[in-house]
Amino acid sequence: MTLSVVTTLYKSRRFLDTFLVEMVDAIRKLNIDDFELIFVNDGSPDDSVAFLLDKRTEFPQIVVIDLSRNFGHHYAMQAGLQYAQGDYVFLIDNDLETHPNFIIRCFETMQNGEDVDVVYGYQEKRKGRFIESLGGRFFYWSINKISEVKIPENILSERLMTQQYVQSLNSLGDANLFMGGMMYWAGYNQIGLPVAKGLREGESTYSTRKRLELMIQAVTSFSGKPLEYLFYAGLLITFGSILSIIYLIAKKIIWGDEIQLGWTSLVSINILILGIISTFLGLMGIYLFKIFKQVQNRPNYIIKKIYK
Repeated sequence: MTLSVVTTLYKSRRFLDTFLVEMVDAIRKLNIDDFELIFVNDGSPDDSVAFLLDKRTEFPQIVVIDLSRNFGHHYAMQAGLQYAQGDYVFLIDNDLETHPNFIIRCFETMQNGEDVDVVYGYQEKRKGRFIESLGGRFFYWSINKISEVKIPENILSERLMTQQYVQSLNSLGDANLFMGGMMYWAGYNQIGLPVAKGLREGESTYSTRKRLELMIQAVTSFSGKPLEYLFYAGLLITFGSILSIIYLIAKKIIWGDEIQLGWTSLVSINILILGIISTFLGLMGIYLFKIFKQVQNRPNYIIKKIYK
């Protein structure tokens, strides 16, 4: 049995010493001798790559995939998964919020279950401040309301997968990546395990802006419902506008000059309509851009060099 461990690098240097020792120790406890540790450098500005190359004398299983620039977390994960050749592939973030020995629980669950292809981690209670927790709940509620693919709440990157499942995942060919949705769209028998995440040392590299971008990516990549809602909203606004016009005309006919429609009300209505149109056009623009990006057929990432 062979194992590939996949993780990404972005401002990861301070975690790597501990991560390497604990990850290898967990693998040894599983009595797996044939394994590789795949680190995908997603344009990290620190000396993570140089550190890992020096560590190869101690851990010859280290493989570093050096991307040509920062492509984003999900694209870096895809690069690692497409390179991984092990019978089993373990995906994990190296920030130590999830302990590397989680792989032991994953293997135990996979071996005890019947025909299990994926064992993934999830948080029973989402960590973080109130706003972050509320935002997470809203994200999963909204994506599961409008998407055909149901995604378990508070899922983590950490998961153990069979090679067959990974090959199916790699075959999807999405240019607009939302790995959380793709992992469940692929199907197979998947089991979740609760994980208590630890506290991260330092600030997360996932800013509020990146979280918002991920939400937009998730919604527009896995659902056409917003376009349907846009169509129905347009019909509703049009119907309401017609009724309002008929009502105003009727009032003017009945009461004549006593009814002053007013310039202010007209301006307010025009501003409202402009805001609605701008929102609708922006939504359609997002979908059109995604189509444009898909038909460009550019690679999702470019590998500068592989150190193995």
